[in-house]
Amino acid sequence: MRRLTRILTALAATATLALTAAACTDDSSQAQESRTKQSGYDRLVKRQPAEAMRYSPTRETINKWVDTWEKPGKLSYVYLQNANGEYGYFVLEGLPVSYCAMLTPPEEVDSSNTGMVTKTAPGMDGVYYSGSQCSAYYGFDATTGAYIEFTIGSNQSFFLYDKPMTLPEFRDATPLGQTRIEDGRVAR
Repeated sequence: MRRLTRILTALAATATLALTAAACTDDSSQAQESRTKQSGYDRLVKRQPAEAMRYSPTRETINKWVDTWEKPGKLSYVYLQNANGEYGYFVLEGLPVSYCAMLTPPEEVDSSNTGMVTKTAPGMDGVYYSGSQCSAYYGFDATTGAYIEFTIGSNQSFFLYDKPMTLPEFRDATPLGQTRIEDGRVAR
């Protein structure tokens, strides 16, 4: 009886190993294509490894952006072009800000009942936003401090500068806020 038990146990173990091995070898077309993609990637990395940069122009540009815009009271010149090719402008104190920019995280993690779930967090004004307001921008007029809001898209685009532009396209631009470029009070 003991011998029969040992033989059955050995057969059961062998069957379990065989089934486990069969389950681990996935011969589906998706698995084959994934292996092909990975082996191609590995081959290309071996032939053309990524190189490390000694200088990053991207980091330099970001640092220049920080240097430009970190100054309190810095003016921005926003030129808007409509579908007819006509230009208008705002002079703002600071950068225009997208409605998608927030001072608090847009999501929060809730781990109360069913594990960890990410859900939308309320905005600074205590209401929820869908995130679809990214084309709406706002800022404050450089002279009066008046709130200004504009939307881009739908045949309207904007160009942002840290100095007034004298490009021919902007020569006849209409002031859209209280501050005019020629206004001496804006020179800071």
